[in-house]
Formats: sequence, C-alpha cells, structure tokens
Amino acid sequence: MSIFNDTKIAFADKSTKQLEKAKWMFKMIQHPHLTSLGIKALNFTVHNNFPFVQDIVKHTLFEQFVGGETREKSMEVVKKMFKHHIGSIFDYAIEGKEEEETFDHTCEEIKQNIKFAEGNPAIPFVVFKPTGFGRFNLYAEVQAGKELTSSEKEEWNRIVKRYEDVCKMAHERNVIIMIDAEETWIQTAVDNLVNEMKAQFNKEKAIVWNTIQMYRTGRLEYLAEDLKRANEKNYFLGYKFVRGAYMEKERARAEEMGYQDPIQPTKQATDDNFNAAIDFVMNNLDKVSAFFGTHNEKSTELVMDRMKAMNLPHDDDRIHFGQLYGMSDNITYYLGDKNYNACKYLPYGPVKDVVPYLTRRAQENTSVAGQTGRELGLIEKELRRRKGV
Repeated sequence: MSIFNDTKIAFADKSTKQLEKAKWMFKMIQHPHLTSLGIKALNFTVHNNFPFVQDIVKHTLFEQFVGGETREKSMEVVKKMFKHHIGSIFDYAIEGKEEEETFDHTCEEIKQNIKFAEGNPAIPFVVFKPTGFGRFNLYAEVQAGKELTSSEKEEWNRIVKRYEDVCKMAHERNVIIMIDAEETWIQTAVDNLVNEMKAQFNKEKAIVWNTIQMYRTGRLEYLAEDLKRANEKNYFLGYKFVRGAYMEKERARAEEMGYQDPIQPTKQATDDNFNAAIDFVMNNLDKVSAFFGTHNEKSTELVMDRMKAMNLPHDDDRIHFGQLYGMSDNITYYLGDKNYNACKYLPYGPVKDVVPYLTRRAQENTSVAGQTGRELGLIEKELRRRKGV
C-alpha cells in the first residue's frame, strides 16, 4: 500500500465544493477525444474574445491549475500552502509568443519574481522557460551551427543578455533560478548557454539550475560530462529532474527527418533512467543539488529511502521535491507534512494568455497513463471520507 494515500492530508486545503469541481474536470479530461475537441473549441473562443468563455475557464481549469492572474493575487495560494511546509515556484505561464517586446516583458517578470523570492522561504525557486527569452527557431539555428545574419546575431546577443541579467540578479540576491527544458533540437543550445551561467555564478553554491529530461537517451552521459566540467572549472551543479513532456512531438520529428529517436523506448526505461539520476545525485551530494519534479510515487519514495539510508535530515537543502499545482496533492502534502522540502510549480498569468499552458496541461493528463484516473480516485476517496461512507 502506498504511503501517499492519506487523502485527509492531501486535500487539507480543498473545500468539498472545490473537490466536486475537480472531480468533474478530471472526468472530462479522462476522455481523449472529448479533451481534443474541447481544446480546439477553447482556443477558438478565447482567441476570438468570447468573454463568457474566459469566465468559464477562470472558474474551472484556471482555478484548478493556476495560482492567479498575477503573482500578487497568487500570494493567497502561496501563504495557504506554506502553512503545510510547501513552497511555491512562480511560473509565468505565457507561451507561444515570439515578439521581442514579449521577451523583454518576460525577463522583467522573472526579475520581479527574484525580488519577490529574496529572503522568502515560501518561494524557494524562480524559474523561466528558454523560449520565454527568445525565438524557438533562433535557438534551433544556433544549435544547428547555421550562419546567422547580423540582425540574428544581435537578436541572439539579446537572449544571452537576458540570461545574464536574471542569473546575475539571482546570484546577488541568493535566489536559486531554474531554467526549464525544451525540445531536443534546441536543448543543446540552451544547455550551452546555461553552462556559461553556471560557470559564472555557481562558484560558491548552485544558484543556476538546469533541467534534465530523463525520458531522453544520453542524459546520464550528459550528467557525467557536466560533473567533469564542474570539477575542472570549480563550480557547483543544481538540476531539476523531470521525465519529460514532448514525447509524441519528438518521435514524430525523428521519424520524419530520419534520425535516431531521442526518447527512451519504453516507460520502464524512462523510469529506470530517472531512478539512475537519483543515484547520480546521491553519490555526488558534495557537488550536486537536485529538485525531483515527479508525479511518480515510486521515484519519490526511492529518494526518501536513499535519504534515510544516508541519515540525511528530511529538509536537507540539497534535495527538493516538486509537483504541479492542481495535481498529485497526495504526494506534495505528505512530503510537506513530514518536513521534506516540498514545492508546487505555481503558474500565473492573465486567463487568456494562460490558455496554451492549460490546454497543454489537459493534453499531458490525457496522455500520461493512469495519471487522471489516479487523481480522480483520490478525489472520490476523500469525498467518500467526508461523507462518512
């Protein structure tokens, strides 16, 4: 029996009304065809400014998966979770925009998040997405080694400056900053840029953390190379480990373009790879800190078991756990209850602008085997408990 089955702890912050609404939503998400149809309709109506649709979204998907329309409005959620020893990671969840003005605005948002997080244990990390700072296709061109035009070089230099500005501020204010992962055909360009930041700002401790997707092949080898680099240049490493989110897209592109599939062949292989990353961290804690971003109970318990075997305190500041807001509360709230460093990724942003994030969340829930059913089962169990059934 799983240690993460205590629904009274899991849903301590949720009213019965909220649970009933969540139950209805997860039931809808369980049906892939219905989800696909709903996403198309949602994108169309929001894009065409149907105000009543935004109201519906705000009181359903948005309420379940997003902290608020601004970081200030999200503070109510932050304070509520921190009472349970659960930190929040502000995630400015604006996706799919590619104007320089938007990139500059996102960079400013991240700087404000750093200021917000400074000295605040309720906000242990700040995060940004590489494509929030620059055009996807420009990263791809840089990775492919293409000759850039003079205007493209200037554009790339602006991306580098955004990274430098936020990492420098994070370093000065002692705030950990995590850089999210992207698709494989731009990830090497991201990794190279992040490695420059690590060499510059991680001399005393790991301030700049990269994200490693363990559903990819070759990532364990990359970690070994990264550690070798860090030892040679004398800096610390921090990682967020996830399984990954672009599997169908990655496989389709590899097949279409005729290169080797970069994704692990089976779910078990991905799980084994993720668990091997746990070993990598635990064997190198003198140099490496980690955030295990996972909804997988076995992997979470494996980290806990390794910590216990090594006599590490539950709140060892080199080891953190995290789940997405609105999902896997059974894991996060159990960890918080036992004084582990538990966090929620807390997206925020205007309803209309957050729709791409919300639709991606719904699609991921549909595609991850058993995830939606697991959420639904726990909600139903708690509702029965409250009714005394």
